[in-house]
Amino acid sequence: MTKDVFRTKSINEFISETKQDGGMKRVLGSFELTMLGIGCIVGTGIFVVTGIAAANFAGPALIISFIIAAIACGCAALCYSEFAAMVPVAGSAYTYGYVALGEFWAWIIGWDLILEYTLALSSVAIGWSAYFTNILTNLGLVLPKAFIVSPEEGGFINIPAMVIIWIITLVNAKGITQSSFVNNIIVIIKLAVVGLFIFLGFNHVDAANWTPFMPYGWSGVFTGASIIFFAYIGFDAVSTAAEEVKNPQKDLPRGIICSLIVCTILYIIVSAILTGMVPYLEFKNTAAPVAFALQSVGYSWGAAAVSVGAICGITSVLLVMCLGQSRILFVMSRDGLLPKFFGHINKKTKTPVRSSLLVAVISSILAGVVPINIVAEMVNIGTLGAFIIVSAAVIVLRKKAPDRVRPFRCPFVPVVPALAILFCGILVVMLPTITQVRFVVWLVIGLGIYFGYGYNHSVITKARKGLLHTAAATGASAAQPDKAANGAEVTDTFHAH
Repeated sequence: MTKDVFRTKSINEFISETKQDGGMKRVLGSFELTMLGIGCIVGTGIFVVTGIAAANFAGPALIISFIIAAIACGCAALCYSEFAAMVPVAGSAYTYGYVALGEFWAWIIGWDLILEYTLALSSVAIGWSAYFTNILTNLGLVLPKAFIVSPEEGGFINIPAMVIIWIITLVNAKGITQSSFVNNIIVIIKLAVVGLFIFLGFNHVDAANWTPFMPYGWSGVFTGASIIFFAYIGFDAVSTAAEEVKNPQKDLPRGIICSLIVCTILYIIVSAILTGMVPYLEFKNTAAPVAFALQSVGYSWGAAAVSVGAICGITSVLLVMCLGQSRILFVMSRDGLLPKFFGHINKKTKTPVRSSLLVAVISSILAGVVPINIVAEMVNIGTLGAFIIVSAAVIVLRKKAPDRVRPFRCPFVPVVPALAILFCGILVVMLPTITQVRFVVWLVIGLGIYFGYGYNHSVITKARKGLLHTAAATGASAAQPDKAANGAEVTDTFHAH
């Protein structure tokens, strides 16, 4: 069994499965994918996490933290692009791991992604709630603290964070066309708001606020990079929509890379202006640093505009995160590693509605009762883990299948994947110890579920049992289950590697 858990599935098998229940609608192009990426990347990272990272970890050197995180993400993005073009199937890193490394590592990545997206949804919803309540306060409507923050922060339950998750879930359940249209509008609004902040804030930058530039040293810079790594989560979400893309071989790499480039430039500019406008320590007590910075220099109307833009921006992040998580659960269920109930496509909307509802239930509960710092750190370690495994998978598959057609090729293999593994590994080490411990506990729980349920219900396990049954019925050797009754070789879908 130990060897058997590393069995792989062929790309053809994955692609054939996309046609089940009529498949999903292929309506997305390069523009829509780039907008999905920007929609998911530019949000809480700019409007919330920048202040936390500057005040507690990096100071003005937050700029360097963003550059370090961008390098790690850039290397990982090239690896994702190779797989996305080669395996145009929903499931992102989970699917890539299945093809290159086998079912066991696919489960690890999938379980990892469930952690990443569920907690990302929760943390982004908490950020959304902070800006929403800020807008209401400016309008003279103050909500009771008990219903806008978690118990650890002195409240009872964060109702706005829970409500927005359910609204987003309903939008996604309507269909990918509607989700993409809503996302495009929201992204345009939030990019305009980011541009407004850059325009207003540029003239209020005081170089004295950049001194000391690196108050927490290089350790703080790298810890800051590991924290704000959360801000770059999003380009991987683009690949989860692979089964809804018109020309995935070309459009997926373009969407992944273009969205990352645009967002990296914006992050560096915004973090420089933000720490130049206000002394970094003043961001310790605010969950809305961009609006706070504008308010501090007298732009009350600008702060209000940014808050509205932040609401829009964070909403688009929720939209894409919810979409991505539901697709990952859907594919894992379709493969039998999770209950088949969640691997169903609604015939009317062509979306995995059941998976979306499960995501909404879990993430809304977490958003209601858990503080943002804990969920943000757990999201980061989950993402970094997925990036490491995908980067390793590129190297492995280049060795195992060097002649396989690759519409997009990651350059300088194995150097680029190795750099991604190195940078992501360093960022994992720099995360708080308690976060690492929680992650290990999560993986142990996942292993229990895999060996207790997933392995036995996997479509590969069931197929193998079927082959063994056929072999026994026809008198074929049970010692060679990879041979069909007529002696023909079975597809590599069921080979153990």
